[in-house]
Amino acid sequence: MPTTDFVTVDVFTTERFAGNPLAVVPDARGLTDRQMQKIAVEFGYAESTFVLPPENPENSARVRIFTPTMEIPFAGHPNVGTAYVLGQQCELFGRPVADTFRFEEIAGLVEIRLLRETAGVIGATIRAPRPLEIGAEIELGLIADCISIDAKHVRTTAHRPVFASVGLAFAIAELDDLEALAAARPNITAFHKAAAKHQGADGDFPIFLYVRSREEPWNLRARMFAPLDDMMEDPATGSASAALSAFLVTHAPETDAKVHLTIEQGVEMGRRSIIELDVVKAAGTVTDVTITGRCVPVMRGSIDV
Repeated sequence: MPTTDFVTVDVFTTERFAGNPLAVVPDARGLTDRQMQKIAVEFGYAESTFVLPPENPENSARVRIFTPTMEIPFAGHPNVGTAYVLGQQCELFGRPVADTFRFEEIAGLVEIRLLRETAGVIGATIRAPRPLEIGAEIELGLIADCISIDAKHVRTTAHRPVFASVGLAFAIAELDDLEALAAARPNITAFHKAAAKHQGADGDFPIFLYVRSREEPWNLRARMFAPLDDMMEDPATGSASAALSAFLVTHAPETDAKVHLTIEQGVEMGRRSIIELDVVKAAGTVTDVTITGRCVPVMRGSIDV
């Protein structure tokens, strides 16, 4: 029976069994779309990745990202974790592994730089594949119903709840304090209602909640819920963090800025994650967003296919 090797890593953490788990198939040649989806279901992680030779030889690889229910165009922690796994190899599809990768994905080309220390590769920095896109605003009551809190805890001083994307769309909303953030619980009925109302959510309605630190406004605590995609809560969401960071810097008063943000996520789940972001703004427009995270290996083995 043919087998396919896999590796799992925890992403956006330096501690095993924290952060966001990811399954990576470093050589997915020979697997069908159906097999990839079934393997993603079997792992049951938020995402699993499958690495294939690039369609354009100038790029490093084609990376396909699957949740347990569908293939998605882009996500942050799968790119960081996949780059970390490939960075442990001497070569990738017959070519030596360098310090940078360029992954072909549905959302576009994703540029990645490996993070190295004396002991070797420890993580990666990725660049968001698309400019910030800001979508429709969302009613306070709808957001509040989805997360089972009173609408008075949804802050609107800086912005109202709104869709934002740098490759994958999220509903982003600010809450007034950590107590409200901790109290959030997904209401499946309300999520179905929200998804039906906002067709731009691709059949789902992922919500990214955050609270700013009073001492350091560019330090945030966040939670992400996507229960219609079988993800009640995600411990680390790089794509949502990038969209939120680009959105907040866009609305900052400075015309030109270089902002470093730290987003802590997964605390309430017992899987604390740290996501580092750097955003560049020039002439009032965000021109660059990078996402940085560390990783630790957890498991490796083979799958009978």
